[in-house]
Amino acid sequence: MTNPLRRIWAEGGCVLNSFLSLPSGFSAEIMAGLGFDALTVDLQHGLADANGAIAMFQAMQGRPVAPMARVPANDAAAIGRVLDGGAVGVICPLVNTAPEAARFVAACRYPPQGGRSYGPARAVLAHGADYATAAAEEIVTFAMIETAEAMQNLDAIAATPGLDALYIGPADLTLGLTGRRHRIGFDREEPEMVKAILRIRDAAHAAGLRVALHCGGPDYARRARDWGFDMVTLSGDSRFLAEAARASVARFRDGGQ
Repeated sequence: MTNPLRRIWAEGGCVLNSFLSLPSGFSAEIMAGLGFDALTVDLQHGLADANGAIAMFQAMQGRPVAPMARVPANDAAAIGRVLDGGAVGVICPLVNTAPEAARFVAACRYPPQGGRSYGPARAVLAHGADYATAAAEEIVTFAMIETAEAMQNLDAIAATPGLDALYIGPADLTLGLTGRRHRIGFDREEPEMVKAILRIRDAAHAAGLRVALHCGGPDYARRARDWGFDMVTLSGDSRFLAEAARASVARFRDGGQ
């Protein structure tokens, strides 16, 4: 078992990820052929359930893309399900304290490093007979930093043994730090939010972790890469569909003028 994320990082690269919100193996298969390094099935805000996620992982099989999942909550059963289904990376939302981060990591690791129950039904088929041994080193754990409480506990969260990366959710982070003073969304330009984002980057790197940023557009994603982020998430399938359809309809209505 070899995780493409770890290979890209070992080569000094930045992982290009995107989110899958549509519960469709077909759309996952299309996305897997477009050049992304990783694709994350979104079980928190997307429409897929665990069974749908596994079907989407199957649709990605054979493509040079790392299958990942954002779980709906910091729940050992939900985390184990996507790992047993073949995810090589797990993004956990709303990690606010070091004990919460430790609980998340434990759910991703077999004993003695953690408490994950053994039963990698599809993971063995997808990743090989050495999965149980290799998983401890290859599975990537991302703790989302997206609240004021998480910012207060940032260094303690980053120091969690076994945690691999911090993942910035800029929409929730902006709400948590500023309320409704700014628009809700990605690609923050406000000086206070850019400062917070870079503070998370610095805390992650100081602790020897990787760090990821959720981005809305390619220009901002390139900026994040140039800022030293180890992974950037570029939008997602439903947004790509809406943007392409909207542009085509507008071009038709406007007559190309």
